[in-house]
Order: sequence, then C-alpha cells, then structure tokens
Amino acid sequence: MITTLAPARVVHLGRVPYTPTWERMRDFTTQRTADSQDEIWLLEHDAVYTLGLAGDPRHLLNPAGTPVVKTDRGGQVTWHGPGQLLAYVMLDLRRLGLGPRELVRTLEEAIIQTLRHFGVAGARRARAPGVYVGEAKIAALGLRIRGGSSYHGLALNVNPDLGAFAGINPCGYEGLAVTSLAALGQARTPAEVGPVLVAALQDGFYGDAARRIMNPTPIPPAG
Repeated sequence: MITTLAPARVVHLGRVPYTPTWERMRDFTTQRTADSQDEIWLLEHDAVYTLGLAGDPRHLLNPAGTPVVKTDRGGQVTWHGPGQLLAYVMLDLRRLGLGPRELVRTLEEAIIQTLRHFGVAGARRARAPGVYVGEAKIAALGLRIRGGSSYHGLALNVNPDLGAFAGINPCGYEGLAVTSLAALGQARTPAEVGPVLVAALQDGFYGDAARRIMNPTPIPPAG
C-alpha cells in the first residue's frame, strides 16, 4: 500500500547570495522535526563558484574575481549565477522511504521531464550524476544528507552566461561541455521553467512512488 504524503511547501526566493541561503538550509535541516513539512526552494544565485566536499581546488582554473565558497554538499566544483534555476530540496527521506540513490534518480527524472516539456531530450549518464543533452551537461546535482533529511539540490541551466563555466572544470571533469535551454533554442527564463520543474518534483516525490522507482528513464552506457 502506498501512503499519500502531503506535498512540499514551495518557497520562491528570487535572486539571493549563496552563503546566507546555505546557512538557512542548514538551520532548517537542524531544526526540523518529524512533523516538519518538506520544502522546495526555487531561486537564482548571484555569481559564485562552489567547491563541494570532494572539491579539488585544481579544478578551479580562473575565477576572475567571482567569489569562491567551500560548501558542505557532495561533489566537486560548479558555478551558480543569474539565469540558472536552482531547486533546493529539504526532504525527510525516511518519511519518503528514499535512500540516496533513489533521491538522485528522482531529481534526475524531474529534470528530464521538465526538459521534455520544453522539447529537449535529456538523459542520464552512468556514474556521472546530472542530466545531459548529447555530450553537454545541462543540469547538475549536489546534495547533503544529515539525520535522514536532505538539503542542497539541483541546478538547471536555463539562460545563464555559459562562459562562466570556462573558469572551472565543471563537476571535476576536464573539458566537459555545458549547455542551457537558451543555447538549445528555448528562450525561457527561470520564472517560466520553475513551475514545470516544481510539478515534476512534487509528482516524483509525493505522487505514485511505484511509478517513480520502478520505471525511471533508462541510463545509457557511459562513453
């Protein structure tokens, strides 16, 4: 029997600096209780490079005056900035019955469904979390799980300045190409894409759990 769960509360933050938002996420996760409603935060950041827990400073090639923050999410180095839509997911994973792999899979599936809505075919890659269009990465994941709850989330390139990625090896991969909806001919804004992404996330986490876990989009072979 699948229990119907209340959907997450959606918080629209607009464009905000990185560090205070990160601190707010940690505080929310620390203070939440078993009765706390899950939350999904939609936002853009001021331009910033972030290094995850596995972050190697050698992948930070030329920050060119852009702030660099060492953060507590998983993963390597990435860029956030205007035109990139972020969805931070503060979820009680034990209540949802999800482990880390299912969390990643559900986030990726929501991105793929969102891209499909705009006529773009996204795909997973084995052993390389995120979503790709052809050989180019369009969305990245970075997560932290503490006390059975998640924070941080996903970043989807809608219409950012892709030149900012030239200052790093994105996600620790030398020469990794990046793309965006705008670069693929979809002239959208984060405000337009946000509701579509939220609907996909709400359905993925609080809809039909059997459909979500048993029928994910297939992962093509690496390479």
